[in-house]
Amino acid sequence: MTSTDRPVIAAVDGSSHSDEALDWAAREAARRGLGLTVVHALTPDHPAERDARRREAEELLARSVRQVARIAPELSPSTLTPLDYPSAALSSLSHNASLIVVGSRGLGGFRSLLLGSNSLAAASMADCPVVVVHSARAEEETPVDEEAHRDIVAGVAADESSEAVLEFAFGTAASRPGARLRIVHGWTMFSSMVSGGPVFDRDAAADAAARTLAELTAGWREKYPQVETVREPVSGSASRTLVTASATAALTVIGRRRGGESLGLGLSPVAQTTLTHALGPVAVVPC
Repeated sequence: MTSTDRPVIAAVDGSSHSDEALDWAAREAARRGLGLTVVHALTPDHPAERDARRREAEELLARSVRQVARIAPELSPSTLTPLDYPSAALSSLSHNASLIVVGSRGLGGFRSLLLGSNSLAAASMADCPVVVVHSARAEEETPVDEEAHRDIVAGVAADESSEAVLEFAFGTAASRPGARLRIVHGWTMFSSMVSGGPVFDRDAAADAAARTLAELTAGWREKYPQVETVREPVSGSASRTLVTASATAALTVIGRRRGGESLGLGLSPVAQTTLTHALGPVAVVPC
């Protein structure tokens, strides 16, 4: 199965968050020339209610197909109702998907939670990139001008995990005419020391970080010359920079793991913070 055979998976549960995620998934599938599969998982508990819940699922999926027709009429989405828990169903479907798109919270989420458990689990376990669509913008009174949010922001580390992040980020930017790719690399004096760079000279450490970022991106800029690229070595918190950038970005791209450190369900500290506090869509790339 080639990447063009693998659809975009949109998970829906009837919440406003999943409606927004479905809109995003439909636009992205159309933009990339991919198929779209709309999924609503039926949890295996409460078997006595299963028939009624299946009818509700069919109604939800039919409404979702009509919603896709309004957003991207060129698509002919398929639908699935796996009998499984949402996180397990999405993890299984990710083996043959190009992308999974979920809302930041579902019907069962508490408003006090910034990220729902199913969204966190999908981002932590899927075999393909997962986009979590945060709804902060949807709650604003004025509609979002998508043309004004043209930046793709990618957070990269100085290791092999950056390859997968850059591949996804450049491919995403290339599919959006006029998009600009901002590549953010956070560094500190401690990280400079650990990597064998300057320890006491901040200017020298900054120069070393800039060189590292240039080396990481050189081949990709040659492969995608049509993509306007900005390199941003940042002294201090990369996650703070990424969260701030996410407010005006079309998409913020981060890697799932880095350097063996993990929080939560296998997310690096930067990924955990960015995914939890972002103000726009975030793509988590397995690496």
